Amino acid sequence: MASCAPVAIPKNVSFVTFDVYGTLIDWETGVYEAFRAEADRDGFTLERDELIPLFHEIQQQIQAGSYELYAEVLRRTAVQISKQLGWPLEPSRSGFLPDSVQRWQPFKETNPTLAKIAKKYKIGLISNIDDKLLGQTRRHMPIDFDLVVTAQQVRSYKPDPAHFTECERRIGGKKGWVHVAASYYHDVEPCLKKKIPVIWVNRNKQALEPGQKKPDAEVATLREAAKLLDVG
Repeated sequence: MASCAPVAIPKNVSFVTFDVYGTLIDWETGVYEAFRAEADRDGFTLERDELIPLFHEIQQQIQAGSYELYAEVLRRTAVQISKQLGWPLEPSRSGFLPDSVQRWQPFKETNPTLAKIAKKYKIGLISNIDDKLLGQTRRHMPIDFDLVVTAQQVRSYKPDPAHFTECERRIGGKKGWVHVAASYYHDVEPCLKKKIPVIWVNRNKQALEPGQKKPDAEVATLREAAKLLDVG
């Protein structure tokens, strides 16, 4: 899939940041496998096509409230999903979901592509997670990042602009900075509002709704994003 919008990626890129879950890590598979394993204990069957949209919707609602650690967001999400699906999960068992984060795997393209991009640019992570769980994920990505901004550090969740404001402060401005992300709602929209060049990794071929602005560039994979950044 070619880029769907006029590419406005600056020529003088020096810093590339990435969203983590959905962009670098295949969290939808990780979430589904965690739910399936826990539900199997009760002889309850879950459909991935039903679970994943519910996961995104309920998590989004919880994150819109007052800030709490992402591990707690996941616990509350698990309890609410089980209620909606008619699976009688004891709240005391809801820790299965945050416990599963350490097993969520990178997409196959993630590590080779990050390694190439890191040879040319400084790289960073901007994620709606807490520091402890991100530490578990980073074991799957054996690479040094020059900057990491988490929800725990800014005490808020994207699409609130706090992550991007903090990142801009640490980089020392927006010049030369490009963000790469898979979520239009959490990342592309706030970047467009703050005029941060953004590459949308639209893995799920999501169609924009009327009134939604196009990102600076749209690609189907991380590899395509690397090509836009002149990384072979």
